[in-house]
Amino acid sequence: MSGLFAKLAETARLMVGLPSYDAYLRHMAEHHPERAPMDRTAFFRNRQDARYRGGGGRCC
Repeated sequence: MSGLFAKLAETARLMVGLPSYDAYLRHMAEHHPERAPMDRTAFFRNRQDARYRGGGGRCC
């Protein structure tokens, strides 16, 4: 049941334009191991700024 809830929550976040923090951490580890990843709060603010202030949404 909790697996279903997690999938539904992830789907809801993606529907409103909030990418997964866990996916971001995986991306940073694979593609930018020399850089420290943002914490969850900074990540959320960064994604909100990119979405609503016209900034770029991707690093690569």
